[in-house]
Amino acid sequence: ILHLFSGFPGVIGCIDGTHIPIIAPSVNEGDYVNRKSFHSINVQIICDAANIITNVEAKWPGSVHDSQIFRECTLSTKFGHGEFTGYLLGDRGYPCLPYLLTPYSDPEPGPQQRYNLANCRTRARVEMTIGMLKARFQCLQRLRVTPERACDIIVACVILHNIATIRGEHCPSEPNSSSDPNHEHPDPPTDIQDGRAVRDTICHNHFF
Repeated sequence: ILHLFSGFPGVIGCIDGTHIPIIAPSVNEGDYVNRKSFHSINVQIICDAANIITNVEAKWPGSVHDSQIFRECTLSTKFGHGEFTGYLLGDRGYPCLPYLLTPYSDPEPGPQQRYNLANCRTRARVEMTIGMLKARFQCLQRLRVTPERACDIIVACVILHNIATIRGEHCPSEPNSSSDPNHEHPDPPTDIQDGRAVRDTICHNHFF
């Protein structure tokens, strides 16, 4: 499980978004223009410690914020209803929720800084997984099909990536675990108090 990588307790997955470039669609073209001014599908990826993609949301235009994608996905509802135990780790593009823990925006020296370091090191797994996915499937550099078809191709690539990973097949190139150049992290949404309380408890209990 993911906490073995950084000492972070209770982690069941890491979440991030990545923009898959597409050609300009003929319908609702403006919806697909992201903050970097190119057309894309914003894809939500959740992975485990083995680089397996455990959940993918590939249906949202590039203009949609990461936090909205998570808020409206089925997985978020299931977490909210208590159907899962454990935490997802996300960057500051997400709100801090009781089940989705983000870094402190201005960490104090000591436990908060150690918490942020563990959070960052663990989240590097999803950045690596996205890098592996794109290295395996060069078509994801830019899909020249309709948005609907692009979403189908993205999901197919995720399935094939998981099969290749389970089989231990070599990734074509060394994945880059640094931040995705096709993804931006705009100003984060306002943290939710319950999420901050959970984060503070973990910080106090495990990073003091």
